[in-house]
Amino acid sequence: MLTTTTLKVLEPGELDAALEVLDRDPVANAFVAARVQVAGLDPWRLGGEMWGWYSGGRLESLCYAGANLVPICATPEAIRGFAERARRQGRRCSSLVGPAEATAALWALLEPAWGPAREVRAHQPLMVTSAPSTEIAPDPYVRRIRKNEMELIMPACVAMFTEEVGISPMAGDGGLLYQARVAELVGAGRSFARVENGRVLFKAEIGAATPRACQIQGVWVDPEHRGKGLSETGMAAVLRYALADVAPVVSLYVNDFNTAARASYRRVGFEEVGAFMSVLF
Repeated sequence: MLTTTTLKVLEPGELDAALEVLDRDPVANAFVAARVQVAGLDPWRLGGEMWGWYSGGRLESLCYAGANLVPICATPEAIRGFAERARRQGRRCSSLVGPAEATAALWALLEPAWGPAREVRAHQPLMVTSAPSTEIAPDPYVRRIRKNEMELIMPACVAMFTEEVGISPMAGDGGLLYQARVAELVGAGRSFARVENGRVLFKAEIGAATPRACQIQGVWVDPEHRGKGLSETGMAAVLRYALADVAPVVSLYVNDFNTAARASYRRVGFEEVGAFMSVLF
């Protein structure tokens, strides 16, 4: 019997209730929803625990606690509960990420115990589109990366990650987890690139996908080819694939200081509809 408010680790039998919460905002919750739809709520398969906040016997809020700590549809009361559990458990994640307001509130409660962070990105515009712009023609040379092309795409992926996050994904375990994730996206047909003479000039992935929404990530252009419009035409191509083959709504989030990228994404057809926040350790 659940009390008026209860915080617990969700069990597989609570999957439908968790999916109902995730479905309240299919765009913002795409990353976690995609994992849950594939893995369910078993922590081993999910790669972390799913914390649930019950109020009046109804599941109101979630928090994914894995490599990332992600508040989902989190009420102020739930955020306090999630913060208390996270403090007791100790930091196991490499980042906090999620809708800006909830993530900021969670970090304010965790910072005295977990801080300082390596970097805080307090406002990362969330951009969405359901139709490509007619202004930018898709790059006809952007294509899916094949399973036998891992050695081709990995250097570009590592360069993107290092540039974006500030540390190499090859540190720690030698990059085994990162290579597995890249291989997963390649195998699913969600890794795209423009390749010339054995060199990746542009690349991006559809990192999370549900029947209702998907999220583009890892956008990167070879430094020697920047300023030539490859990001716009390349993104237009990836967007065309995403809308045709994956989901009716496509999203991404971008650092607010990256004004060039924000302008580029707007020209491709994306509009800013909200904001994420990331706290990196």
